[in-house]
Amino acid sequence: MNGVKEAANFIWSIADLLRGEFKQSDYGKVILPLTVLRRLDCVLSTTKEAVLKKSEQMKGTSIQNLDPVLNRAAGYNFHNRSKFDFDKLIADPNNIAANLRNYINGFSEDAREIIEQFEFDNQITKLDDNNLLFMVLKRFQEVDLHPDKVSSMDMGYMFEELIRKFAELSNETAGEHFTPREVIKLMVNLLFMDDREALTQKGIVKTIFDCCAGTGGMLSVAEEYLQELNPDARLELFGQELNPESYAICKSDMLIKGQNPANVKRANSLKRKESDKQKPDQFINHKFDYLITNPPFGVKWKKVEKEVKEEHEELGFGGRYGAGLPSVGDGSFLFLMNLMSKMKTKEQGGSRLAIVFNGSPLFSGSPSSKKNESSIRQWIIENDLLEAIIALPNQLFYNTGISTYIWIISNHKPGKRKGKVQLINGVDFFQKMTKSLGDKRNELNDDHIAQLTKLYGDFKETKHSKIFDNEDFGYSKVTVERPERNAKGEIVMDKKGNPKPDSSLRDSENIPLKVDIDEYMQKEVLPHVPDAWIDESKTNVGYEINFTKYFYEYKPLRSLEEIRADILALEEETDGLIKEVIA
Repeated sequence: MNGVKEAANFIWSIADLLRGEFKQSDYGKVILPLTVLRRLDCVLSTTKEAVLKKSEQMKGTSIQNLDPVLNRAAGYNFHNRSKFDFDKLIADPNNIAANLRNYINGFSEDAREIIEQFEFDNQITKLDDNNLLFMVLKRFQEVDLHPDKVSSMDMGYMFEELIRKFAELSNETAGEHFTPREVIKLMVNLLFMDDREALTQKGIVKTIFDCCAGTGGMLSVAEEYLQELNPDARLELFGQELNPESYAICKSDMLIKGQNPANVKRANSLKRKESDKQKPDQFINHKFDYLITNPPFGVKWKKVEKEVKEEHEELGFGGRYGAGLPSVGDGSFLFLMNLMSKMKTKEQGGSRLAIVFNGSPLFSGSPSSKKNESSIRQWIIENDLLEAIIALPNQLFYNTGISTYIWIISNHKPGKRKGKVQLINGVDFFQKMTKSLGDKRNELNDDHIAQLTKLYGDFKETKHSKIFDNEDFGYSKVTVERPERNAKGEIVMDKKGNPKPDSSLRDSENIPLKVDIDEYMQKEVLPHVPDAWIDESKTNVGYEINFTKYFYEYKPLRSLEEIRADILALEEETDGLIKEVIA
């Protein structure tokens, strides 16, 4: 990893050349596309001559689309047929802008589209006008980003580190999509756990999809894991990303790995219709074996509100959001429902899903006639789709120190898990980092990942693992009425001869589904208010997962002697300080 850090620091240092001529917030517009270009250049270096030779041979032929032929010569799903590479660009400083454009145009269509996402042509002009183009390219030519030196995984780290630094310079939210690799490893472990036997079969092909793919970290780790498990297996990677830079980096990674670049789309995963230059979800009717994502935490979905509500109301469960709509302040559940709509049916073999959430989806939303977060949880749990939730340590993520949770969803649970939900408390499984990265101060090591994976696989009750029936999370929210009384204290009756409820005395009770409502009233309510009754027309069922309650450990209060001793010690210390100051 040291070599990667050195390379990242070296690339980061190139930004110093831009100081004065470029705003800090624009550094990334130069450095990121050139990092991608240099990576592609290094990848193609060994077969460059073969491609040029094949390109020359094909000039007299009638073949219209040469891309497949030249890709084969390059050994990848892309090639560059320009005579230039970084070495040759540096060799001709006087024509560097024209030659660089020629070089970029020499890429096959998929690779060229990646560079176009960065709108890099404007930066070439600006760099050339300020006599910086040669200097910047020369520095990039000095760094070796060949896959033999820098793996795909390490390249992903490097891109994320660069994006994070540029985001901090421009005061943007750093790293909306950056999930630490150790968290992804844990998610992938959990995702593949029950399928290990099937995944070791010869020639097996599976698909995985990330609807908030970022720079492709989750897909890369999943592919690497399956390769280690079974070199004969193939995992086809599919991703969707809205941010153009992240999308371009993700797609370039797919190209280099030999994945189909057409499987990565730039689009808004929550949209159904095309508008505002944003493409809607490109995978609406697709189904995948595995689904994984880390959606942005607590992000408002106001911009797509009208469209999402229309889909919910018009299509119901025929669309993606039939179960309900979360509050506009947090779209987390929308991303989950979007992924769940892409699960294969049980008849097709079923699917498994891993998603990272903050704490809000566990409990937000109150049961009501309007479908909200509570009804989404109800739909997931009553359909026996929630397999497990793992609470992670705080301060694991680059851009937030808040509590995070991995939810595992499956529509083909193994027999022992049917009708059950496992909660795992992993908040103590971490080590402090020697150096913080943004808000990330803690990390999981390999032992922590192994222990949490084992807790999940063992499916037993322990200090850190609890197993519940689906029903344990449900409750009836009942409305308890009391009669209105007149000045004499007599009950006021309505036209039908029933007691008229007094709205000022109205109350509500949450009664667990496993508890009989009449028995609860007899024991808990009527002894205190004998004239109360339940208005059954207002009863709603809700679901919430009170994680803290299930793992609460009672800690006895400190004795008065201990507290007194501490206070006296503080007084003594303070007294000594005061004397020192006065003296």
